[in-house]
Amino acid sequence: MTGPVIALAQQQQALLDALFAWPNDNAIVNIANYANGTWARGLKAYQNHGHMLAGRTLHSAYPVLAQLLGEDSFAGLSRAFWHAHPPARGDLAQWGGDLAGFVGASEQLAEEPYLADVARVEWALHHSAGCADRASEPATFQRLMAHDPATLRLVLAPGCAVLHSAWPVASIVTAHLQSQPDFDELGEKLRAGVAETAVVWRAGYQPQVRQALPGEADLLAALLDNCSLGDAVQRADSLDFNAWLPMAVQTGLLLAAQLIETRAAS
Repeated sequence: MTGPVIALAQQQQALLDALFAWPNDNAIVNIANYANGTWARGLKAYQNHGHMLAGRTLHSAYPVLAQLLGEDSFAGLSRAFWHAHPPARGDLAQWGGDLAGFVGASEQLAEEPYLADVARVEWALHHSAGCADRASEPATFQRLMAHDPATLRLVLAPGCAVLHSAWPVASIVTAHLQSQPDFDELGEKLRAGVAETAVVWRAGYQPQVRQALPGEADLLAALLDNCSLGDAVQRADSLDFNAWLPMAVQTGLLLAAQLIETRAAS
């Protein structure tokens, strides 16, 4: 390789280091090694812009986590995550899914063990917002009266997810996003170490989250595994299915009832 080609490769590597090297001091040293003056200031500007994008992107996906940590701490977390897990694709809306694991592994955040589960719920909400649309088919629910549950499959809303936590994770998220429950009640749940399972789905274009009803997580897990309605109800024997069904339809969690296609024996 010729001198100019080597120099260009070094400059390109310096640009990557300026954007992603961590800790920050390492990036500054790399800039100084390969450039000075105006070009070095330009690399620093790229890094600052990357940090700004990281903070803005993660704040959009994790507003509750941002509130819990505070502005300065969340900005520091965003910068650290940007360097530890740099974007692998051009669409930054798809970046940030590893934040829960990053938070869970952080020694600095170990005193707040519920933060990683809050991040998991928020990412599920963020993911559901980008899922493909699917229209509700209310007429298909007539099949529930005419067919054996073993021949039916229920269709859940886009982005439906079930997330178990040893903490009141659904209440934490809804308290910050919907003001329910109030923070006094939430504090009591946190002190008592109440475990919750969060149900996430999208109603229309709006991501939703709430605490799962008794037995509901088992039903939804079975439906997400493409089990028949009959098998799903058997797995969720503690759920009042007759009460759950109209609520699920009205809130947009449940979209349709499909007949399971069977192949005739040859």
